[in-house]
Amino acid sequence: MPPLLSSDKQFVLQVSRKALLAAVEARFALDDFPPSTNLPLAAGAFATLHRRGRLRGCIGQIGAPQPIVPLVAYCARAAALEDPRYGPVQIHEVPEIEIELSILSALEEISLDRIEIGKHGLMVTRGANRGVLLPQVATQHHLDALSFLEEVCAKAGLDRSAWRKAGTRLQAFTAEVFAESELYAGSTGTGRRAGGGTSD
Repeated sequence: MPPLLSSDKQFVLQVSRKALLAAVEARFALDDFPPSTNLPLAAGAFATLHRRGRLRGCIGQIGAPQPIVPLVAYCARAAALEDPRYGPVQIHEVPEIEIELSILSALEEISLDRIEIGKHGLMVTRGANRGVLLPQVATQHHLDALSFLEEVCAKAGLDRSAWRKAGTRLQAFTAEVFAESELYAGSTGTGRRAGGGTSD
């Protein structure tokens, strides 16, 4: 997928903010989107919410290519209301929430020796278990390739060495990551560059 223009990033962040507000204020899903025919399809996206510098929610989808705008709207709503690690975002929190988006490339099969820290996110699948970690997770936590693999296995609810076993599928993706504070002067967010969620 080609890199997004700065104007496109601002546009999808605005849609995400509207979806967040609709979810928190009225508990409905935003489905009235402005035209976005110039945007490419994405193989997935994650919306990461931070409040006062701390993770407040992170939900994503990954799979077949789909339009970016409804995808980020869904992820923003789900991150606000459905992350099982946190209660739903409350209306008084909204002014302090910053949204970070990760727009994902298509998945590709990968091996340990080809993983590039800071470039690749990982998805591991074994049976009904699946775990996803975004590229920024590895850099945030100073992980090398092996540790990153072990963490994504743990995220999937598997033994940390499950990636070595026959029948375990290991795939990688890249992500274009951008946050409100990077693109907006006077952002409604915290002003901190959000750092990548770990939930799908």
